[in-house]
Amino acid sequence: MTLRREAFLGHVTERGKYDTPEEAERAARVVLALLGAHLVGGVRARLAARLPEDFALILLNPLQSAEPLSPERFVRATAAWIEGATEQTATWDVSAVLSTVADTAGDDLLKEILLQLPAGYDLLFGHTRPT
Repeated sequence: MTLRREAFLGHVTERGKYDTPEEAERAARVVLALLGAHLVGGVRARLAARLPEDFALILLNPLQSAEPLSPERFVRATAAWIEGATEQTATWDVSAVLSTVADTAGDDLLKEILLQLPAGYDLLFGHTRPT
């Protein structure tokens, strides 16, 4: 089931404690563009199908990445793409967006997503990877 745009942004806004939906949208766009560069095939397509259309398009047409970024580099890249962001605020942005993505994806798809990402991303999604 696709999450409506307003509901998705509402969750991101609440989790990120943003003052405006525009701040949440900015974070969502950057984080999803970076995430899309790390996911391939059916996993990316199935996640996109659960996102609001404009965010799905961002995920499906990601920023380019020459190699998978570690979680730390993912946060730094997010900070670089958001004007005025620091690594600390970018960590907050990533967490707000990816925890919403985790809830939207559901447990089974989230497991597949985490298999495509370097170790440590489970914490960015607000879930611990089972050992």
